[in-house]
Amino acid sequence: MTGSSPTSHISAWRESWLNWLAAERQYSAHTLDAYARDVDTYLSFLDQQSSTPNPPDRHDFRSFLATQQAKNLGHATLARRVSAVRNFYQFGARNGYVRKIDLSWMKPPKRPHLIPKDLPDTDIHTILNVIDSSNQPDWLKNRDKALLMLLYGCGLRISEALNLTAAELPLSEWLRIKGKGSKYRDVPVLKAVADAVHTAAATCPFQPQDQQLLWRSSRGGPLNARTVQRLIEKIRTELGLPEHVTPHTLRHAFATHLLAGGGDLRAIQQLLGHASLSTTQRYTHVNSEQLMEVHHQTHPRAKAYAK
Repeated sequence: MTGSSPTSHISAWRESWLNWLAAERQYSAHTLDAYARDVDTYLSFLDQQSSTPNPPDRHDFRSFLATQQAKNLGHATLARRVSAVRNFYQFGARNGYVRKIDLSWMKPPKRPHLIPKDLPDTDIHTILNVIDSSNQPDWLKNRDKALLMLLYGCGLRISEALNLTAAELPLSEWLRIKGKGSKYRDVPVLKAVADAVHTAAATCPFQPQDQQLLWRSSRGGPLNARTVQRLIEKIRTELGLPEHVTPHTLRHAFATHLLAGGGDLRAIQQLLGHASLSTTQRYTHVNSEQLMEVHHQTHPRAKAYAK
């Protein structure tokens, strides 16, 4: 490094890092461009602060994060920006551009715990009716309707529903689901849901066997989550529903509607497969009027006190 200016040293470090990402990590041109912009943004900030990137400074990094958050960047963008800067330093430490240092403090801000939006039961029925009235082949109508009924009727994640195999048929009153962390849970199955899944399986021209995935695409391969997301996006646009309506919204609706009907929070936690009750509380947000109505209808002394 002797004899080279700080600017030329950083330029060589940056170029070498990007070449490594392209050759060894095989990042796409789009990702490389994003990572380069992220690091350039960080280096430009340090230059404005008359700071040096070597060694990385915790105070400088936190100030940088604060300026980025002030721009109202999305959490995904912030997380990628931090990842790029951390990767830049890790590469530099391995290749002698910067001295090795603990970078465990170089983390993105925590993702805010947003309360998912609710979807009224009437909108769910309307979505199913749109599928019924579409001009798709009957077997695709049956598939789409049964899959969405499964998400709403059993509170499944889209990945959980798509991982069902032909061996699960015919569905009984209970369905064993392999959820996050390979943890199993049992969920009850409504007769209407079981009947819909049976019809979908019986009319599918592609008949999966035993351990093969149940849900099939129009070409016969396993159905993927993006296809289901596009289905909801199309229906959402047609009905003028809010942009927050996704396949996962049906799982959230399952929880909120159970709670609004007087369901026990702990039981809903088990049905959803949440490790933490606080997660369930976030998913089962309902308005105060609904809670008040449930309280008045279910509290054992409500009627007595009302007299």
